Amino acid sequence: MTTPNWDNHSRAQASRQWRKQSAMMGQNVTEAIVAAALVEPGMSVLDVACGSGEPAISIATLLNGSGEVIGVDLSQGALQIATERATQRQLTNVRFQPADAHQLPFPDNGFDRITSRLGVMFFDDLPRALREMHRVLKPGGKAVLLAWGPMDQPYFETTIGTVLRTMPNATLPQSAKSMFTFGQPGVLAQRLEDAGFTAVEERFSKEPWIWPGTPGDVWEYFQDVAVPFAPLLKSIPPDLRSRVDAAVLQAITSYYDGQEIKFTATINITSASK
Repeated sequence: MTTPNWDNHSRAQASRQWRKQSAMMGQNVTEAIVAAALVEPGMSVLDVACGSGEPAISIATLLNGSGEVIGVDLSQGALQIATERATQRQLTNVRFQPADAHQLPFPDNGFDRITSRLGVMFFDDLPRALREMHRVLKPGGKAVLLAWGPMDQPYFETTIGTVLRTMPNATLPQSAKSMFTFGQPGVLAQRLEDAGFTAVEERFSKEPWIWPGTPGDVWEYFQDVAVPFAPLLKSIPPDLRSRVDAAVLQAITSYYDGQEIKFTATINITSASK
């Protein structure tokens, strides 16, 4: 499987261009993982695969100046955006640094909480990454991982699902299939238990996933940032491009009220203790 390039230039540009809309779209999902983490004042929190800063920034805000939140990611562009966002909010208890989830640069038993929002599906060696999380977590600490549910949900069915229906011979790249690995109940929970975690609790929920803008905007954003789907999107023949675009926009429009696109997101939130 080809590893997706999360640090490409166009993705970084799109993250900046659509920063406000993207944050609003993911707000409810971010709130869901923050609520599940049950952080308390003074805690140390590690946010793995933090991207442009969530839920690290929300957790740091909730801790209200106490404790320490560290966000790590492989994408330098995303980390720069995260740092800018934290600076704008004048947060002094959060910092961001490059790090690989498979080899976390932290000592054993250092964090009260570990979070990861929509990142765990993409680790090349999941058992190793989970063992690393277990290693750096304090005894009695908690890890909370949020992953996508099944592909059969509005955001993906109106976009990539429409592409596949319009191009019957096309197939979903393996990198994209990985996004939905934990859409089947019990899979992520078992992986955590295999890595040594206990008291594993898995919960699926449906959250608002609302884009404040037009169908054209959200389709452009999707194509720029949905790295795992890039091979499929690039394979659309030029003579089919306008037909695919029209079909996708029609599908998205069914969720559009003239101001917002009111998708929902089905997610898997699994927590576990050390």
